This record gives sequence, structure tokens and C-alpha cells, in this order.
Amino acid sequence: MTTSKTLLIVFHAPSENTLRMRQAMEAAIKAQTLEQTCVKCLGPLDTQAEDVLNADAVILGTTENLGYMSGALKDFFDRTYYPCIERKQGMPVAAVIRAGQDGTGTRRALESILTGLKWRWVQAPLICKGPWQEGFIEQCEELASAMAVGLDCGML
Repeated sequence: MTTSKTLLIVFHAPSENTLRMRQAMEAAIKAQTLEQTCVKCLGPLDTQAEDVLNADAVILGTTENLGYMSGALKDFFDRTYYPCIERKQGMPVAAVIRAGQDGTGTRRALESILTGLKWRWVQAPLICKGPWQEGFIEQCEELASAMAVGLDCGML
């Protein structure tokens, strides 16, 4: 396999369940038969502007904290926004929000930031809301697989 594309997952996973979501996404991508695409999975505090600049698409993951994205994901944007704003316009992006409530404030915040970056949504944010459900894992796998296959075959 010759890899020339990178799908970056930046996912804040402070709990066992959110870690399972992130790991399921990474495993679902690696299970695909991809000709050109590899996955890089990092926590937001470990992700640098260079990681974003080297990516061809991004999946963001965050918990809903006080009606907003996690502080770790906000920190990621604080550090990478200006180094990436001019060079990554149009980058395909998807997001997963693990929301104990409704995820509305988190979704709005992500939409605002990503509009400023001029990244391109490939689907509406996946909001996994309410009490934990095992179905969240399958939803994350489907999102990640679709994103990876779309990137690999040039649809994104």
C-alpha cells in the first residue's frame, strides 16, 4: 500500500466510553482496504499544527462540557487555528459529539470555528446524546469508515 493521504482523528476521550468510541473509529478505518490512505489518531493536547497541515481530512471528537466543546479541543483550536487558516481551506471534516444533554452548544461552537477555518463539512456532526448506548460505537465506526473510504477514492 502506498499512502499519500492522511485522515487525522483528533478526539478528546476522558472516559472509558469515549476512549472506546475513538478506538472503534481508528479500528474501523484500519479494517478498510485502503490504497492510499492512513489514519493518525491523537488527543487534542497532543495534536500540533503540523499534524493538521499534513492531514487531508479530519475527524474531530469531543465531549459536551457545560454546553460547549471540551477545553482540550478548544485548546487544540487555539494552537492550530492561525497556522492552518490559509493553508487548509476546504479541508473535509466530520465531528462526533458525546453529549450528556443535547449537544447543541457544542455543535454551534464547532460550526463557528470551522466556518472561520473554511473547512468543509462532509456530513452533519454526529451527536451521541443522552445516557450511554452501545450503538454509539457502531455510529462512530460508520462515520470513520465512510470518511476513510471517501478520502481514499477521491470523493472528499
